[in-house]
Amino acid sequence: MPKADDPNDKALSSLDARLDAFEARKAAERPAKAASEKASQDGYRLLADLIGGVLVGLGFGWLLDRYAHTGPWGMVGGLLIGLGLAIFSIVRKAMKLSAQASASSRSGEPGEDTGDGSTVPKQKRD
Repeated sequence: MPKADDPNDKALSSLDARLDAFEARKAAERPAKAASEKASQDGYRLLADLIGGVLVGLGFGWLLDRYAHTGPWGMVGGLLIGLGLAIFSIVRKAMKLSAQASASSRSGEPGEDTGDGSTVPKQKRD
């Protein structure tokens, strides 16, 4: 009977080793995916702020035109004010995100882009 358990023990230890290797690979991939997902989320948030600012400005301009009978000037003014405030908000948030990214790159996280190089791939020189 002891011989029947030996192949099962070897198979289980082999399976455990392969499972540990798989989990180690997945754990190594996780930070890189999280960084790229966070960057895309931040980009979508900034885009939503721009669109939202313009639409809110247009909405207030339309309300002004509707109740004050100012013609198209309320919507024009609302569009300009909404666009200006949205751009101001986006620049402020982008500066904050940039400061956070530079602080995390200074802390030495592996695999992070330092942002000090060109986005164009370097070519070999002869």
